[in-house]
Amino acid sequence: MSNKVIILDFGSSTSQNLAKKVRELGVYSELHHCLKTVEEIKALNPSALIITGGVESFKDGDIPPLNPEFLKLGIPVLGVALGQNVIANALASSSDKANLFEVLSCSKKIEEKVSVKKDSLLFKGVEKEFHAVVSLAEKLKKVPSGFDLLASGSEVSVLALESAGQNIYTVQFNPEQLIPELCDKIVSNFLFEIAGLQSTWSIPLFTQKAIEDCRKQVGDGKVVLGLSGGIDSTVVAALLHKAIGERLHCIFVDHGLLRKFEAEEVVASIRRFLPGVNLKLVNAQDRFLDQLEGVAEPEEKRRIIGRIFIEVFEEEAQAVKGVGFLAQGTIYPDVIESFSAKGKVIKTHHNVGGLPEYMKLELVEPLRELFKDEVRKVGEVLGLPEELVWRHPFPGPGIGVRQLGALTRERLDILRDADRILYEEMWNFGWYRKVWQSFAILLNQQSTGVRNDARTYENVIAIRCVDSVDAMSATFSPLPYDLLGKVSQRIINEVKGVNRVVFDISVKPPSTIEWE
Repeated sequence: MSNKVIILDFGSSTSQNLAKKVRELGVYSELHHCLKTVEEIKALNPSALIITGGVESFKDGDIPPLNPEFLKLGIPVLGVALGQNVIANALASSSDKANLFEVLSCSKKIEEKVSVKKDSLLFKGVEKEFHAVVSLAEKLKKVPSGFDLLASGSEVSVLALESAGQNIYTVQFNPEQLIPELCDKIVSNFLFEIAGLQSTWSIPLFTQKAIEDCRKQVGDGKVVLGLSGGIDSTVVAALLHKAIGERLHCIFVDHGLLRKFEAEEVVASIRRFLPGVNLKLVNAQDRFLDQLEGVAEPEEKRRIIGRIFIEVFEEEAQAVKGVGFLAQGTIYPDVIESFSAKGKVIKTHHNVGGLPEYMKLELVEPLRELFKDEVRKVGEVLGLPEELVWRHPFPGPGIGVRQLGALTRERLDILRDADRILYEEMWNFGWYRKVWQSFAILLNQQSTGVRNDARTYENVIAIRCVDSVDAMSATFSPLPYDLLGKVSQRIINEVKGVNRVVFDISVKPPSTIEWE
């Protein structure tokens, strides 16, 4: 066996968190949607299978049924949350299915007291009672045939099951939503006590293997990499520099939509950390801004920026004699298929795509197996400086989608100055590394103010700071008032043409992180 766990996702919003938890415990995991066939999963040679469920119901056919053959692969299986129901439904007879579940009209969640009723390897070392958040959208009415009850609650009578003979275990809650120690214990019990796996996967080992794999793939060839200053492309640059040295050619395109001092700081940091690296800074500001001047519609901004970026990058890449490879900072969320349990598969894609096929460059994607936080850890293993490892996510179109309304050079400079003040104070107050993302937005709305006893009618800056794990959902960061006050005071006093600062306290969903 491969010491690999496959997570079969039936629409859970927390599957990525569970995949990361398994990896944190030293076992490599992969996430696949539930439309995968038994043959496809079997070909991956998994050592254990975890089945996760979302909030949909079997009642109206919202969830596709699990092929029972998945439960006959001869490997341990863990059903998580509504994954418990997925398994029970797959094993139930036609007559039993009609009366097996109680389906509610809402997807209410409650905090339930879990009472462990039977000794089991799954709950080895776990207290007999603990609390867990449980969905009431659909629950088992009774213990399915062939299973023993492991745990129950006051409102949900079947909270955990065991079929020791079939090596199948289920829980009606998400372990990663428990307190960390309890989550680690239950997941560890499944991985090591039940499945007999070994803790063999780690970021340092991955890093060394990635360097060796890059060296093997590229051979004596040359690689071109579009460097953005973000953590993904920066880590790819560091890995490839260690693997092939001067045969890596980095291209940093300054499209005039970067943050203040960003081009200079990133280039200086990269050259300091990767001595001798082939890095070309392309000043294409006028080429971009001339065509963006006055453009207000967000999608039109993105289309223009994307088109010109590809043109510039193609020109620079073709100037590298004998290049045969294109490196990309593709990460795992860019390539996994997220699944809606009603049957639609959505593939996310990396924003570097779109280069002409005639360039015929072989892709090098050393990070495609990693989540964003794991990429940062690789950066730390490689010794990247803090300002690069912890740089916040930045949209491809840059501040072009943070300056609302028609783009002008003057308004972009106003936004850059305000954003720099926020950046400086987030570091000064020790908050920069505590949040997922922080940035300023220049609204296309002005407000009345007073300065030097005279009326002003000037610009409004919005501050957006969010906490997130994967950017699929986000909450606003609870910044202290003294930090917000300092940022507001400095922006109004130091940035010409701004008389008001507001703080965005929206959550995603329904709001998005970016405003455009």
